Amino acid sequence: VQLQASGGGLVQAGESLRLACTPSRRTVDNHFMGWFRQAPGKEREFVAAISWGDGSTDYADSLKGRFTFSRDNAKNTVYLQMNSLKPEDTAVYYCVAGVLSTRSWSRYRYWGQGTQVTVSS
Repeated sequence: VQLQASGGGLVQAGESLRLACTPSRRTVDNHFMGWFRQAPGKEREFVAAISWGDGSTDYADSLKGRFTFSRDNAKNTVYLQMNSLKPEDTAVYYCVAGVLSTRSWSRYRYWGQGTQVTVSS
């Protein structure tokens, strides 16, 4: 399974971006999708996760209210809507997929190539 992520870019603080991620195929191995991010010099951190089935979500506490993770089963695509972006949101964002919803990177089976999000002040 390959994950194709898109939507990164350069925005100013306060603006919005929407990331998208599409798996090459849906299997039981990628029933849950997630996003992680890694800023320069920092550890990779959990952003959000979602279930294809019931759409239930999990968010990093610090991002609740600004980020929204959704899925479109018809388009086989998940979306991360990021609002009120801050310079500290600057990072490479990675789409992941696996058999459960977890905040642990290593427990996801598939990883995308990463998409750069840069927020200028």
